[in-house]
Amino acid sequence: MSARTWLRAGLAFLAVTQLAVGAWALLMPRSFFAIPWVGMRMPYNAHLMMDYGAMSLATSVLLGVSFFVVRRSMARTALAVYLVFAAPHLMIHVQLLHHVAPGQRVPLLAALTAAVVIPLVLLPLTSRLDKA
Repeated sequence: MSARTWLRAGLAFLAVTQLAVGAWALLMPRSFFAIPWVGMRMPYNAHLMMDYGAMSLATSVLLGVSFFVVRRSMARTALAVYLVFAAPHLMIHVQLLHHVAPGQRVPLLAALTAAVVIPLVLLPLTSRLDKA
């Protein structure tokens, strides 16, 4: 597969994931918060969950547009925006691991690490795209 194809596949994956997570958190915040990785045995906050959902939906729009408008600057911007969220999100959860049951720590860290690694792998592929 070409770099462009890999890049588009990665952007699509991130966009769809953000869309699904965002819609769930915004439209069914209590259900989303009930996920042990999310609630982490902390008090429920509907406002925070809905804000998170809205932010995830906004990110999905940027990632989705970059899937359709495959240009270097667009893809780099979308991936950078996503990374500005994903990297601190991973670090926050690393600091709060004591709130998660031991058996849930590895899958949580694997998912959040993948959320950082995927855009880091995709970013170099953007150099093979048209400028703009």
